[in-house]
Amino acid sequence: MLDILEDQDMTGHTTRILDETDHYAPADMSDRVALWFVKVLRFIADTFFAKRYGHRAIVLETVAAVPGMVGGLLQHLRSLRRMEDDEGWIRELLDEADNERMHLMTFVKIAQPSMFERVVIMLVQAVFYNVYFFLYLFSAKTAHRVVGYFEEEAVISYTRYLEEIDAGHQDNVAAPAIAIEYWNLAPDARLRDVVIAVRADEAGHRDRNHGFADSLKQGVQPAGAV
Repeated sequence: MLDILEDQDMTGHTTRILDETDHYAPADMSDRVALWFVKVLRFIADTFFAKRYGHRAIVLETVAAVPGMVGGLLQHLRSLRRMEDDEGWIRELLDEADNERMHLMTFVKIAQPSMFERVVIMLVQAVFYNVYFFLYLFSAKTAHRVVGYFEEEAVISYTRYLEEIDAGHQDNVAAPAIAIEYWNLAPDARLRDVVIAVRADEAGHRDRNHGFADSLKQGVQPAGAV
């Protein structure tokens, strides 16, 4: 599903990047509700953070790490109730949550959140967790579609972040040690390398969650990645 383009920064270094225009067209009311919900979240983020991409990433990654954990929990309980194997789906959802958590740990090193932002994080996470929990409980398909659209917006946001770095509007600081170790980056990796790695993760989550939603729509039990 991913389209690959070529991107060249100011130093002439060429990097393969993802096509941010990849978009799942809503096919029914459930999809349209999911898209509307995500667009509202996007509007709030744009209004609150503008081009403060590092701080935006911190707050949004605390939200992005919730769906995988909620989905993993509810699918775990479902597997126990039905006494059926999940075929790796639970593990993938939990891995997704952990991956998003590592995004957060990385950006905390890059843009230290203020006390006000920490309070916002607690409030947003409390509200989003409960909303997403009940959404998943009543419609797992819609919940996964929400994540698919959420990740579409994440890919766009990180692409904008790259543009700001390349334009010199954001300092291309050294990559934190935690990011170099997690993504196995070069020892001299910079922020730009981190953003590219994070964006690739988000694109993968985008496609997997849209795929999960499609499987559920067809009445097929999703399976984890091989």
